[in-house]
Amino acid sequence: MASCDNCTYFITTAKPSSYGWIKAGSICYMMETLHSTQTDTLPVICIGNIMNMNLPVDILHPLTRQEAEFLLALERFEDRLQEIAKPEILEQAVGLSVGSEITVEQNGELLKGVVRYIGPLLDLKPDPISGAFFGVELQGEDKGKGHTDGSYLYTSLFKCQKNCGLFVPFNRIKPVDPKSSAAWVDLPENRMPTVSVGDRVTYILDDKSDCQHGMVLNRLEDGMILISTDTDEHGKIGGERKIPWHCVIKEEVLNTDKPEKMDISKSPDIVKDPAPEVAIKVGSTVEVNLAKGPCYATVRWIGLLPDMSGTMAGLELEEACGVSDGTFRDVRYFTCPSKHGLFIKIASCRLGNRALGETTVDGHFDHDGHDIPAVPPLSSEDVRTLLIGRMRGIQGHCNSCYMDAALFSLFSCSSVLDCLLFQKTKPIDEPIQRTLLRDIVCPLRSEGFVPDHSVMKLRKQVQERGHCPSYTTDEKDPEEFLTLIMQEILSLEPLLKLKSCNQPKGLTEIEQTSYLYQIFMDYNHSLVLPTVQQLLEHSFYNSAIKLAEVPSCLILTMPRSGKQFKMFPKIIPSLQLDITALLSNGLQQCVLCGQLAQVECNQCFMDSVFSNTGLKVFCEICSEQVHVHPSRQSHTPASLRLPEGFPPSHSSGSLSLTPPREKLELFAVLCIETSHYVSFVKHGPKKTDWIFFDSMADREGETYGFNIPEVKACPEVARYLTMTLAELAKQVPREMDGVAKRLFCDGYMYLYQSPSMALYR
Repeated sequence: MASCDNCTYFITTAKPSSYGWIKAGSICYMMETLHSTQTDTLPVICIGNIMNMNLPVDILHPLTRQEAEFLLALERFEDRLQEIAKPEILEQAVGLSVGSEITVEQNGELLKGVVRYIGPLLDLKPDPISGAFFGVELQGEDKGKGHTDGSYLYTSLFKCQKNCGLFVPFNRIKPVDPKSSAAWVDLPENRMPTVSVGDRVTYILDDKSDCQHGMVLNRLEDGMILISTDTDEHGKIGGERKIPWHCVIKEEVLNTDKPEKMDISKSPDIVKDPAPEVAIKVGSTVEVNLAKGPCYATVRWIGLLPDMSGTMAGLELEEACGVSDGTFRDVRYFTCPSKHGLFIKIASCRLGNRALGETTVDGHFDHDGHDIPAVPPLSSEDVRTLLIGRMRGIQGHCNSCYMDAALFSLFSCSSVLDCLLFQKTKPIDEPIQRTLLRDIVCPLRSEGFVPDHSVMKLRKQVQERGHCPSYTTDEKDPEEFLTLIMQEILSLEPLLKLKSCNQPKGLTEIEQTSYLYQIFMDYNHSLVLPTVQQLLEHSFYNSAIKLAEVPSCLILTMPRSGKQFKMFPKIIPSLQLDITALLSNGLQQCVLCGQLAQVECNQCFMDSVFSNTGLKVFCEICSEQVHVHPSRQSHTPASLRLPEGFPPSHSSGSLSLTPPREKLELFAVLCIETSHYVSFVKHGPKKTDWIFFDSMADREGETYGFNIPEVKACPEVARYLTMTLAELAKQVPREMDGVAKRLFCDGYMYLYQSPSMALYR
């Protein structure tokens, strides 16, 4: 591990052109032992990586070690950049020490506390630093509102009573300082401005100027007020200006019979319609008219504000066109990124019903919604830098885990079903396809996060199409959702084409088609700790079916009796699925000599002399030798169907041929435990390249709170996947490392892909 004493730290203020996976807001460092021959770049290492990269000097903002540690505790890159742009809070945090009295934001409340610990929660080697958090002991009437006794993951970092401790990043605490409003301390008491952050104001700069309007963003130390203006000094709509305090007056003072406008252009049809006040609730997506035009937001708080008439809504805007981070007049009502918060009358909101294609999620899509570029799935490097962490992946809401896990598994790191996103579909279903692409898949792959309202939007569209009246509220099965999307809505060509092995000769072969395959097992089987390979072969054997062709994607659901009863306590995921013997007319190898097989014997399937599993196929010579044995003389081997035009079996060339194997690769597993779905995704070629996703890993708040999705690396599963059958059988599930138990004991749906049929390779 690099020594902290020999490092210089930076934050990237822009995305470098030469390293596409490095995001703006990344924390990086340079050791004194590293040197660059160029003057316009520096050799740095980004936290979480081990590779040296020469990044342009002009995008590297220097940090002290302590600043880097504090910023590293913020998981969202954009939050780090916002704190660097306005570093007052960071500077305050640097000045704090153990014993400092502070207030801490928790679940929308400001709680009193004392700093008891400053430092990392985990030592993430080999990086020289880890994110530094503040360990806070809550005081007075706020005791019991925490979630720890000073311990984190069984390690005691400080000591306090149960549920009286919190671990938070620096941007959620403020020092208790009676002179915190120092911007106004130097002013005579009778001349102190009466405006607060969030107030609507009017200002006149000189006798020749007209009245200008705006909203207070901040009170500055030089006697100036930072205002979000309706029109700036160049006549441009929107923007920020610094105005002397004595030129500003609160609008409600000028016109006391009118309530505060909060920078909203109230159209008559919105103001007169009281219905939204009844329909809108916390979590609703709403549309509001600002000076710049219509904007979309999520309702985070509803209630009454001091000196304001009527019910107010606290909004988190999709764009940074607000005035706060969830505070109003220095009181916090909810938490959101800086300049994304706004408080307005709820009557000025209307439920979001944006026309598809009129706005974008992340700035990458055209306004008409028809020219949406493809975003490739995440690479292993992208996963490490973009996807792993809290508030990553797809945010769950209201029984959506089945859909969250399915979409994350299919689209985060695989492109095998990207044809769903671009193929032509029915005009009535184009909005659903665009939502899937624009609001879910593209943000997941480009930003690493999909908010809950995007998935709810998809659920509402599916429900409005009349497919099911409870799609926005009830839990469903992943296979029900996937079949609905692939078959009924987007009309995808069936993924599976199956043929019956019992079809009489001379009749036209009838193909069965499907999008998923449910494995059925005979209760008389002898399997104890099966692999997916064994289960699939047994199911095909019992059903007397074979594959008509190699599928691009094979989705398997495991044998169960309802959601609770599992036929097997453990199932071993097969990383590769050999389907050679399951093809109806493919070339196959003799199980004994490896040469081209011409004969298949179903009665030999259960014979363990040749192998513990697998359909038994032989060349003609080996078949004759095998069936000379008295126990097999009653068997009736059948000739295999070879591809049309293939040389006859007596050809010398065909006899010496060693045919290739057809194999599919496992890329994701959906698991279920107590009606909650999670997923594992294989994101790279290494044995340890596994991630675990839970769309509802944690929750912030109660009734009006929100779920916190999480994606975390789980390299520990590689240890168990490489164990022998005997070693794995001895493993006690509750004693398995990390989340490995869930992969082996809760496997529900296994997703395989043909590596040659992906859109991106």
